[in-house]
Amino acid sequence: MDARGATTVEGYLAKLPADRRDAIARVRDAINESLPDGYEEGVQYGMISWYVPLSRYPETYNGQPLAIASLASQKSYMALYLLGVYGSPELEAWFRAAFAKAGRKLDMGKSCVRFKALDALPLDVIRETIRRVPVDVFLERYEAVRAATKGGQRKAAAAKPKPAAKAKPAAKAKPAAKAKPAAKAKAKAAAAKPAAKARPAAKAKPAAKARGRR
Repeated sequence: MDARGATTVEGYLAKLPADRRDAIARVRDAINESLPDGYEEGVQYGMISWYVPLSRYPETYNGQPLAIASLASQKSYMALYLLGVYGSPELEAWFRAAFAKAGRKLDMGKSCVRFKALDALPLDVIRETIRRVPVDVFLERYEAVRAATKGGQRKAAAAKPKPAAKAKPAAKAKPAAKAKPAAKAKAKAAAAKPAAKARPAAKAKPAAKARGRR
C-alpha cells in the first residue's frame, strides 16, 4: 500500500501493511516521547515529520517548515531521516558510536537511517538523539550552515577569474620576393661555360697535276 497520499499521521499509518505499521508506529512513539518543546508533528513530503512551525521560524530556504526528523515506509526498507544530526559533526560522531555500542549495524547516508525491521534500530539511541536537539540549538545550526553556504558561494563567485580575451592571431608575414640574380652573376655563369669548339679548317685540295705536253 502507498501511504504517500496521506495528509494526516493517522491516515499515513492506516495505509501501511500491518508489519510496517507496527514498526513505524513504535519508532514514532519513541520520537514523541523525547521530542523537545517547540516542535510539531505532521505529514510533510509524504512522510511523518517533526518540524519547527512556520509561526516560530518562517524564514526557511523553501518556505516549508524545518524538520528535525522524518519517518517513512519506502519500497524496500523503512527510513528515519535524522535531520537534526546533519550539520553537527559532534552529534553525528556520538550517534554512530552509540549505535555501534548497542550492537546494531548502521546503514546511514548523510541523515537517512535505513532499516528493514524494528530490531535493527536501538530505540534508546533514537530517543537520546532527538532529545539532544532542542529547537534553539537546531535553528542555530541551521543558520550557521546556511550562512556558510551563502558565504562559500559568494567567495567562489568572487574568486572565479574571468576568462582572458583571446589574442588575435598575428598576420602571417608575406614571403620575401626571391632576389633576382645580379647581372654579374649571369656574366660569370656565361664565362664558366666551355667555349664552343672551333671547327677544323677545310683541308686544302691538292693542286691539279700539270698535264704533260703532247
